[in-house]
Amino acid sequence: MVCSVMLEDEELWLLAERAVYWPARQCLLIADAHFGKASAYRSLGQPVPQGTTTENLQRLDRLLSTLACTQVIFLGDFLHGPGSHASGTLSALRTWRARHPDLPMTLIRGNHDKRAGDPPADLRIEVVAEPLLMGPFALQHEPDPHATHHVLAGHVHPVYRLRGKGRQSLRLPCFQFGTRVSLLPAFGAFTGGFAVEQTNDRRIFVIGDHQVWPVH
Repeated sequence: MVCSVMLEDEELWLLAERAVYWPARQCLLIADAHFGKASAYRSLGQPVPQGTTTENLQRLDRLLSTLACTQVIFLGDFLHGPGSHASGTLSALRTWRARHPDLPMTLIRGNHDKRAGDPPADLRIEVVAEPLLMGPFALQHEPDPHATHHVLAGHVHPVYRLRGKGRQSLRLPCFQFGTRVSLLPAFGAFTGGFAVEQTNDRRIFVIGDHQVWPVH
């Protein structure tokens, strides 16, 4: 499901798949994919689920099949760490890239990318330092304010706690829009999250049950 918002006079679609689509630029924005996180943990002897990279790539494929995309921009943390270079993870990424051979892709290097190293050259992903200025936005990994542009960033993995009766509550991934800095949720599964709050100058949009809706 799509939730349309206006930011800096630009329309953005907030997607339940935990991504943003910018229709005017036909651009898909993805933060914190953390491909290979599970394999990185398994390389350290931790018993964690398998198949997270495949599931994330399938979700990305569904977006690319339904949206008119002329570019994909990753807002940092494409790979989780050195252990993400496991053969199974890279094989899945190469197979996925082969399905979209002519689609330009850019990675804005994040803190995990600095540890993991850039994606292999044969994935044909241009890697740049932050900020990447596009229109009114500074596309970044770190949510640091920019002097002249509204920041769209990742890194934080924002989640919002919906409270029910008694002790009932749900932690849901969310988008957070501020006056100068806005946050995308982590695209990757198995990434955890940092709780954010609704304030007078921050709008929260939560993701749940395949929908995006504002917190009032």
